[in-house]
Amino acid sequence: MEAKSRIATQSPGTRARSALATFVISAIIAGTSAAAGPSSPQLQSEVRDQDAKFFKLMFEVCDPDAMSRMVTPDFEMYHDRGGVVAKGEPEFIANYTKDCRSWTKPGAVRARRVLVPETFGVYPVPGYGAIEGGSHDFYAGVEGKPEVKVGRGRFTQLWRRDADGWRLSRVFSYDHVDAAPPRP
Repeated sequence: MEAKSRIATQSPGTRARSALATFVISAIIAGTSAAAGPSSPQLQSEVRDQDAKFFKLMFEVCDPDAMSRMVTPDFEMYHDRGGVVAKGEPEFIANYTKDCRSWTKPGAVRARRVLVPETFGVYPVPGYGAIEGGSHDFYAGVEGKPEVKVGRGRFTQLWRRDADGWRLSRVFSYDHVDAAPPRP
């Protein structure tokens, strides 16, 4: 009864602040208990498969139509060396098409990306999809010659899952370092 009488004697502003504080604390507690934890093996497998498809298209296969189906219409990509790579699927696909056509020519330098397995992580985003993160190594070479490791970088990617399956929505590519030059 004492608590009820204290509330009844509070000013409307104090009651509103008290109600807001109660709401915020409840939301924090609910959010903490319902927070998405580590992903399931199935989610990790699905995202790893999509990651492999995306980077195979990005570096090994020139297929603008397939790449277009892998990204959302509002796709964005940011790169610590290249800046804003794309703001929208049309811009990204136009750049991808130009780049991949250049590296499919005879004698062109080809690049390859390799996911560093122990850095791979996937985190569910309820109602949207998943966040993927990790590191990857990059290799370059010319057909008929051995490829060379040229660097390593980190990435964070936001994947959206909808009725059409998984599509990449945002890419942050950063912390790129060049590989040490080969010893003579």
